[in-house]
Amino acid sequence: MTHPTSSRRTRLAVLLGTAAALTATAVTAPATSAAETPHGTTGTTGTTGTGAAIAIGIGPAIGTGIGPAPGPGAVGTGHSQHSGTVPLTTYFTGSAYQLRDTTRGNQRTLDAMNQTGGGTLFTDPDNDWGGTGTPANRQSAGVDAHYATAVTWDFYKGVLGRNGIRGDGTGVTSRVHYGSNYPNAFFDPSCFCANYGDDPVTGKTLATLDIVGHELTHGVIASTAGLTSAGEPGGLGEGTADILGTAIEFFADNTTDVGDYFIGERAFTDGPLRRMDHPSLDGHSRDYWSRDIGTLDPYAASGPARHFFYLLAEGSGPKEINKIAYDSPTYDGSKLLGIGQDKAVRIWYRALSTYMNSTTNYARARTATLMAAADLYGPTGAEYGRVAAAWAAVNVR
Repeated sequence: MTHPTSSRRTRLAVLLGTAAALTATAVTAPATSAAETPHGTTGTTGTTGTGAAIAIGIGPAIGTGIGPAPGPGAVGTGHSQHSGTVPLTTYFTGSAYQLRDTTRGNQRTLDAMNQTGGGTLFTDPDNDWGGTGTPANRQSAGVDAHYATAVTWDFYKGVLGRNGIRGDGTGVTSRVHYGSNYPNAFFDPSCFCANYGDDPVTGKTLATLDIVGHELTHGVIASTAGLTSAGEPGGLGEGTADILGTAIEFFADNTTDVGDYFIGERAFTDGPLRRMDHPSLDGHSRDYWSRDIGTLDPYAASGPARHFFYLLAEGSGPKEINKIAYDSPTYDGSKLLGIGQDKAVRIWYRALSTYMNSTTNYARARTATLMAAADLYGPTGAEYGRVAAAWAAVNVR
């Protein structure tokens, strides 16, 4: 498949896809850090850190006056392009710090060096990363990816009890600066890696909180329901990635990139790629299920799933959330009350991981979420009834 252009309509159709849609560009990352080239940035960071990093989980630093002991769990400071100044868990080799997190399954963040194969592990002499947080410093994109991948790990483990994307405690390899002016991102299960390009207009990385959450959720989907990439299952797969990517952005509670029901709003200058409250406002997605939904591309077909989740979590009609105004319609004109995002997330994840399979369509997704709601909150609980009402509100009965 040819790389997408930078036009907004094309991005709406193809951005945030799985590796299955990008087999021509999917490549295998190095299997171990030993196969990677350390990527030093001395002289290019634009800043020199002055705070002493500490080592945690391995005992006190060696008392030599030269810094922490080698090992995992060093706490660094990252200056990101999208999320402000953030903490980073890094690895100290004894002479330099790496964007490597052994506390989260050996998660690693690489600079793809504008190529589509391999990559170099980011390293830094003082554990202060990203300069002033602009695209001029190559580290800053790595900061965004490393931070958002850690947030995603913590969301799945802390909220949903899942030990990593595959559930086996293995961390993901992230690669930033993928390709040359490549306005896309994708997850490749063959190398268990996520790849993030840079917007050709602004130079900013696509590794925002919600996009990283979206891409890594494709890994969760692959190891649970295994939803296929076409037809109604394809729409549900993209909808699931947007649903949980959105929940991850809210979970981060980041004051720079606040939680919202838009997808990719920070990645490009011409507005969000998709939205949950009123999907058709992106000019591409469907608000409601119809008989031809399975003939659409999976991003357009994901609209009813996104809309269902928003209505279940927040309800219909006008409201303000984190200073953003929403006004969500319903197919049948019904007025809905939400059950809250936490419960809605738990219902969707249980349905995905317990009741959905590779061929699940919208009708079966309705059944799966009702079963999940009954499991979690009882068949006579308000949550069960509101799941049914939210599906009716997007014309799935």
